[in-house]
Amino acid sequence: MPAPRAAARSDDALLTNAEIARVFREIGDMLEILGEVVYKAVAYRRVADAVERWPADVASLYRRGSPPKIPGAGSALSAKLAELADTGELEYHQRLRAQVPAGLLEILEVPGVGPRTVKLLHEELKIDTVAALTAAAENGGLRGLKGLSARTEENILASIARLADRGTRLLLHDADALVSQLLTQLGDVPGLRRIEPAGSLRRRKPTIGDLDLLAATDDPAALIAAFDRLPDVERILSAGTDKSSVLVAGRRQVDLMVCPPAAWGTHLVHFTGSRDHNVVLRQRALARGLSLSEKGFKVVESGELQPEASEEVVYERLDLPWIPPELREDTGEIRAAEKGQLPQLVTLADVRGDTHVHSDWTDGVDSIEAMARACRALGRSWMVLTDHSPSLGITRGLTADRIAEQRAEINRLNGELRPFRILHGTEMEIRADATLDYPDELLASFDVVVASIHTGRRQPSEQLTRRTLAAIENEHVDVIAHPTGRIVNRRDPITLDWPRIFEAAARTGTALELNGSPRLDLDDSLARAAGEAGVRLSVASDAHRTEELDQLRYAVDMARRAWLTAPQVLGTRTAAKLLEAVR
Repeated sequence: MPAPRAAARSDDALLTNAEIARVFREIGDMLEILGEVVYKAVAYRRVADAVERWPADVASLYRRGSPPKIPGAGSALSAKLAELADTGELEYHQRLRAQVPAGLLEILEVPGVGPRTVKLLHEELKIDTVAALTAAAENGGLRGLKGLSARTEENILASIARLADRGTRLLLHDADALVSQLLTQLGDVPGLRRIEPAGSLRRRKPTIGDLDLLAATDDPAALIAAFDRLPDVERILSAGTDKSSVLVAGRRQVDLMVCPPAAWGTHLVHFTGSRDHNVVLRQRALARGLSLSEKGFKVVESGELQPEASEEVVYERLDLPWIPPELREDTGEIRAAEKGQLPQLVTLADVRGDTHVHSDWTDGVDSIEAMARACRALGRSWMVLTDHSPSLGITRGLTADRIAEQRAEINRLNGELRPFRILHGTEMEIRADATLDYPDELLASFDVVVASIHTGRRQPSEQLTRRTLAAIENEHVDVIAHPTGRIVNRRDPITLDWPRIFEAAARTGTALELNGSPRLDLDDSLARAAGEAGVRLSVASDAHRTEELDQLRYAVDMARRAWLTAPQVLGTRTAAKLLEAVR
């Protein structure tokens, strides 16, 4: 007998899109743990991805009687969405949870441990908690299972450690959103001259620990009092005359440092650079008879304090040019500055177009026209439409007939939107056997071909490397998208033989992508190594709806951290020059 239907929820208790997506992903994971056919799990995950990206509130649309057409949601899954929207619960979800120990779902949070491994661990070793998994890995108890080795145990332990760290660090995108809100709320406080993010957020690191704000003000007490009274502040950790530390919504620590306008430069240098970068600056100051702190330069002989209002002047007094914040990590930037060899870093203003954009023809939310118009409104002159190929079953990949239909639609829109240009591309799957999803004759018909790995990620490194190299060596492939497949704070990267990848990419002219979505992939260290090896890079939003087109700026952030210049980045070209480059 089916469980009784829960009462309808009030409008203010509706599930968010993220919460609905979490339920559907959890169903997919539980189905795989229970040994159901894979396509059922894939169907739930596909709908989860689409719901999470949907621009409107899905539960509200269902409650108003105008259910959205979610990609992949047939009658059965639409009925489940309606039940979640109406009651906030799903009887099928609860029934599956009764069959799967809660600890197995916690183990799934460990990067690199998928549903099949969880099923194996539970069936063979009765492991049903992260603690039990940790103990087994530490004691060498996993290496006897099929497909698991001592290296697997090391990787699992490292992943568990990273999982603990994830809870304390905020994705760059989320940190920006939170800080933007705080800065807006503080913007009209009397006496405030300047206020900016500092620390790792100003250096644009992919994840952020405590958030640092720096303000120059004529009235420190008024600013600190206003900061402590902000609506999102849950608790004041400490408050003084020049600093306040609070916990905001989500238990995130935010530190506000204040300074007089005359000392803005030395404060901003001090609170931006990494510890190692700042140590080198202080050593240079001492060599010049000065002691450098956030308050200014102190003349060692006389003790006279000399504040500086400009960062440029601070570096000038150390016989250095101004160093961009993204480079202040003590990874060679001081030596390069001494030699006059700092790169002219690429900027968002340099980027003319986006090389990786999706539409509702596969797994996107918005139409080609909506994506193009939004891209044009952001000041870009072109975009590459890169909807998916068929073997990635969760995205309704395009067949040859649909590709022809899509090309006709692009040609029509290009006539309307001129001089803005939509380039016809594809994000084609590199299959598990290292073959490509489209034949060469079809690939030759695209303006730009982007290839990527979504499936078979658990293969050995050598196999994954061979797959990537197969795409790079194909004359029609122009870009390798999100080459490591990581999603920051959610999924670890695959391991490739990078020297071989870089050599092949540089030789063939195949670009490696810096993806501005929460993947932030390539990471800045690999992107820098690629650039130094002569590889071309692309920057892309990987947008699946219009709101995500702004993610391109995060790809540029990573490119700047990677020391890349505009000529090294494909997207800084006109559409015509881009086509010349890839041909």
